Amino acid sequence: MNRLTSSRDELLKLLGQGAGIVERRQTLPILANVLIQHNTQGTQFTTSDMEVQIRLQAGEAVQTGAEDAAITVNMRKLLDILRAVAAGTVTLEWADGKMTVRAGKSRFSLQTLPAEDFPLVRSASDFSNQVLRLPQKLLKRLLGLTHFAMAQHDIRYYLNGMLWVADGRQMHLVATDGHRMTLATASLETAVERREIILPRKTVLELSRLLGDEDDAMIDIALASNQARLSLDGLEFTSKLIEGKFPDYQRVVPKGHRNMLLVERSTLQAALQRVAILTNDKFKGVRVNLEPGLLRLTSINAEQEEAQEEIDIDYGGDSIEIGFNIAYLIDALANMPTEQVRLEMQDGNSSALFTMPDEPNFKYVVMPMRI
Repeated sequence: MNRLTSSRDELLKLLGQGAGIVERRQTLPILANVLIQHNTQGTQFTTSDMEVQIRLQAGEAVQTGAEDAAITVNMRKLLDILRAVAAGTVTLEWADGKMTVRAGKSRFSLQTLPAEDFPLVRSASDFSNQVLRLPQKLLKRLLGLTHFAMAQHDIRYYLNGMLWVADGRQMHLVATDGHRMTLATASLETAVERREIILPRKTVLELSRLLGDEDDAMIDIALASNQARLSLDGLEFTSKLIEGKFPDYQRVVPKGHRNMLLVERSTLQAALQRVAILTNDKFKGVRVNLEPGLLRLTSINAEQEEAQEEIDIDYGGDSIEIGFNIAYLIDALANMPTEQVRLEMQDGNSSALFTMPDEPNFKYVVMPMRI
């Protein structure tokens, strides 16, 4: 009989960190499980989908029984049980293909699968000795500014992820779906050789969830030719990389636009959300008319219904009429933590550039659409 005893809150915290990559429906039933291992180094919990793996080191967990013990059990069921029972001590016992969970006067019996069948992600052999180190809070902010522009299920598989470029003392994060692009830049503590990687979409979203907001919390990033390993707060996050040639993001950023205006972010966002009411999934176009002193937003749907909003602005440039996918504009404004946004445009046929006055290292480029 193998036994592991811990506080319910400690187990909930650990399993909650690893649960994000566990899919409810798996081609391999064991991938719905969490691997629990105990040895002389302590107790570890591991989840995997064969592309991404999260390994967590337990702090308070106490195991008795065999010195080396390992088992897998359904992650969702174990999490649901822990959420339902009262706070206090929880004991996990397993033997002969069954695990018993005890908490207070509650008792649950779960099926298990052998630990040796769990498909761990094999660590790459060519990890660089050079480790990127930066604050978690900073990386979380950069991911928040860029993640929404990643593609989903695009046949250009390299767009279903995010480009990370480390070069000297700068790190660039770039995401695009071919119609819009986000670019955010941060400074590194020490200079590094140039490296480019493309992290999968799932890795980016899960990492955003796991990163902390504490000022002194750091993350270490080690890179191999086909893998990235990210270490933070007793958690080791291993992810395969996407192979492919990412678009040249520097050529996409427009330069020299002669028409520029500042607008209140919340005002523009609210106006776009109201105009979006009369759009639909098949047609999300919004017509933007820019003229001295006025910004007009118009949407017309297939039933010839129309919505229009006008915003008074401080603008004295060219009169421009241009169409955009309204969802692209709303996404950007929802993820820009600033009171004002700067909009730069050349004419009705060129891409528009959104920036934040107080954030020179962020750029959002959106292509026009025909309306």
